[in-house]
Amino acid sequence: MKLDFFDEFTDPYLKTNRGKGVFLAGVTLGVIARAQAKSDLQGSSGDISSSPLFKQLNFGRMKKRDLFKHLARVPELVRAYRLDYADMIESLCAKAGELILQKSDKEHDLGVDGNFVFSVAFLNARKYFWTIFGKKNIEETEPIEEESQDVV
Repeated sequence: MKLDFFDEFTDPYLKTNRGKGVFLAGVTLGVIARAQAKSDLQGSSGDISSSPLFKQLNFGRMKKRDLFKHLARVPELVRAYRLDYADMIESLCAKAGELILQKSDKEHDLGVDGNFVFSVAFLNARKYFWTIFGKKNIEETEPIEEESQDVV
């Protein structure tokens, strides 16, 4: 698992363990939501908003407790949906939880920074999943879709 890509970010929140953990949680849950929406990690498109997990997330108002609740369900979701790369998804979830727990404050609100970081990671889950696990040529895994101008 490669996490050196965090060095590219200048945001102070992402320099903290908690920020990194929230980001990895977003990637983890984003990968699962894509799988639920019948989209795969190789680039096929599916409407992520049709995912049950997507509908359960309270974007912009998530608290630490909400995040813990969703992360606690990852092993169950991985098995229920028979996800490919299950070991990698679970190890990413474990790392996210570990980083979040290293922060000892009592605050339960992720705040604007945490919610923004989570959303960015969730929406870019496929990209960061493969960055973390070392797959090369991420762009090559996403098919180029040509727009049809035909009107029926």
